[in-house]
Amino acid sequence: MSTNNESQKGLRKGAVGLTAVLFMAIANAAPITAMSFNMPVGVGWGNGIGAPAGFLFATIVLSIFAIGFSAMAKYVTTAGAFYGFISHGLGQVWGMAAGLLATIAYILFEGTLIGGFAFFAANTLSSMAGIEVNWLILAIGGMILIWVLTYFDISVAAAVLGVTLVAEVLLLAAFGISVAIKGGPDGYMVSETISPMAAFADLEAGAFGSSVAAGTAALGIFFAFWSWIGFETTAAYGEESKDPKRVIPRATMIAVIGLGVFYTFVSWMAVVANGAKTSVEVASGSTGNPVDLWLIPVEANLGSLAESTYRVLLVIGSFACAMAFHNAASRYLYALGRELPFAGIRNRLSSTHPKHQSPAVASTVVTVINIVMVLLFATFSTAWTSDPLVEGATSDPALLPYGVIYTVPSLVGTAFILVVQVICSFAVIGYFWGKKKHKGNVLTTLVAPLVGAAGMIYVLTLLFSAVGSGFAAGYQSNSLMVKYLPYEIAGTLIFGLLYALWVKSKHPEIYEEIGRTTMEEAHERA
Repeated sequence: MSTNNESQKGLRKGAVGLTAVLFMAIANAAPITAMSFNMPVGVGWGNGIGAPAGFLFATIVLSIFAIGFSAMAKYVTTAGAFYGFISHGLGQVWGMAAGLLATIAYILFEGTLIGGFAFFAANTLSSMAGIEVNWLILAIGGMILIWVLTYFDISVAAAVLGVTLVAEVLLLAAFGISVAIKGGPDGYMVSETISPMAAFADLEAGAFGSSVAAGTAALGIFFAFWSWIGFETTAAYGEESKDPKRVIPRATMIAVIGLGVFYTFVSWMAVVANGAKTSVEVASGSTGNPVDLWLIPVEANLGSLAESTYRVLLVIGSFACAMAFHNAASRYLYALGRELPFAGIRNRLSSTHPKHQSPAVASTVVTVINIVMVLLFATFSTAWTSDPLVEGATSDPALLPYGVIYTVPSLVGTAFILVVQVICSFAVIGYFWGKKKHKGNVLTTLVAPLVGAAGMIYVLTLLFSAVGSGFAAGYQSNSLMVKYLPYEIAGTLIFGLLYALWVKSKHPEIYEEIGRTTMEEAHERA
């Protein structure tokens, strides 16, 4: 056994600096996956060509939220980020409820990304190699491969994301700059695409003389917010950073604002390159592949090699991103498992592989849940292929993994995370102003969390209103998973709160651990 004191204190101090933390956070956000899969949802079924404004709005709200988040990261280090922050700021009861919401969201995110991966991988194999493979085979095979890799604790996700990140950012940037120089068939359409109010304008039926059905702005805004999920991983590297009080807040703010500016610019250029009518038609599935919103103008502006490279990067990136979310979900489930009062389940769920030290049981549970979810969607969502939900929408069954499996769980998971972020905002206020453990700045620890929370509550209200009135368009419109979303959130929160209170009453020693043992032991800095 080592006698080195540092090895007994947890993660190695000073291992990573600002650049490394920033790089890992942006890699988790997977820009090419976010742009390729999320942008068409907004343009085709949401706020139309105002989708870039949705990214701008999300940038503003999340930047304000990140101010309070960063302030707390200076004093509390937990690899679980939201879960640990809320536990420290509002107590273990809310920590458990938020942890449960986050765990379910991250489990859903693996399945939803596998849907996107399977759809585009099948399309790419057919287009580039003439090989026809059923998307369901790719989806199930992808999830099994992720399980095998994580079982043996092979960190392929981090390695692949790191390698592809620079290439995908450079490719997207080159595309955006080329369009900015060249222009588009309808000009730059500034007022219709990136002016703030454009984010809240519903896509009109038959917009620009197209055959598209009406959309709802809430959908576009939600998928803009989904594009940032993963930025909170900056806080997870606090214990390993050279100067956590400076590195983590800076990395968080740079990641949020940097991604926001980048997303807004390249999404705007994608609309400009296609033109208004073509944008909404292609995004809604007129070509059979909504990602053509990017592929066609990339080839037109940068050439066929760039288009092929784009395809390869998106296949690799979406798989690696699904694996990254699988790792996060497994560790959230592992952390929650360690705090269960039922010894048999706790000992199994919180066990690690004796040789590889991976959360093997939790990883297996996550894999099984996602395989079941994908199979259920594949079995019970096929009705729309012969009876399209919206007039003018394509009924191509090949779109099912993207139009349904990618979009529906993404919508639900993002709503769960937005609720967690709202709770986290109040946890920041509770930590600095309720418990008064550290002196808080009024702007950064009170005003910013309140404004950020208000922005996210407004977005949630827009979605709940849209769900209540029924989506006007999109393959999501008849989904029971979306229809009952408000009840799913309320039910999960209530269950988590009541469970935590029960544990507090019956198992106080376990209650004290809630939110304090996420991935690595959470601790406070003076």
